[in-house]
Amino acid sequence: MQDQLKIALIQSELVWENPRKNRSNFTEKIEQITTEVDVIILPEMFTSGFTMTPENVCETMEGETLSWMLDIAKNKNVAIGGSLVIQENEKFYNRFVFVKPDGGIDTYDKRHRFTLAGEDKKYAAGDQRVIIEYKGWRIHPLVCYDLRFPVWARNTDAYDMVIYVANWPKPRIAAWDALLKARAIENMSYCIGVNRVGMDNNKHEYSGHSAAYDGLGGQLSQLKNGIEAIEIVSLSKKHLHTIREKLMFLNDRDRFSLE
Repeated sequence: MQDQLKIALIQSELVWENPRKNRSNFTEKIEQITTEVDVIILPEMFTSGFTMTPENVCETMEGETLSWMLDIAKNKNVAIGGSLVIQENEKFYNRFVFVKPDGGIDTYDKRHRFTLAGEDKKYAAGDQRVIIEYKGWRIHPLVCYDLRFPVWARNTDAYDMVIYVANWPKPRIAAWDALLKARAIENMSYCIGVNRVGMDNNKHEYSGHSAAYDGLGGQLSQLKNGIEAIEIVSLSKKHLHTIREKLMFLNDRDRFSLE
């Protein structure tokens, strides 16, 4: 088990429906990371922006973006995660993909599709909670709109960190800030949120506010409003063990089953 885990949050603009250009841009940003890190996190739909025309950008799990992620993970000896549009069994998924240095791949399909934008009409919903095991850490990956639904994130699996990747727009950024902190507090877990910046082709503006919180809701970092940036945060398993043993709030949580 590794006590310290270093996470690189990459807050970036996205080129609309242009996977090749987005991969190139993220390659340049990853090359700027000179500190040794364990995990690199990219935003939601990092190859395309939040598009409702998935047929324009979809890939398979054998596609160019997965090959790119595998190369980075192997060559940099780092895990890399983010969501992209995947086509599988004649359906489209907003899929979080986590690639490990040894070539292992974990995936999570976004459960809560953003009906306000019609995501429910274009993408199939996932129905499985996922816990990623990496370097002795248990990581719970979630995507954007999932943040509004605390039951789906409830820490019934003794996870150490929950990650949200997003295209969360500027007009509702106060909710993003508040809910990331709340998910950390109620689950006694680190909470990482990586959001994009810039303007998309639908004229939606994104202001970032990518952030990290510890298991008591203490803010470890928040990237500046509206700019591209890379932030590295260091997490400690000792912190989680200490607060959970001392306070034991998770022992009193409600029991429930999901339908």
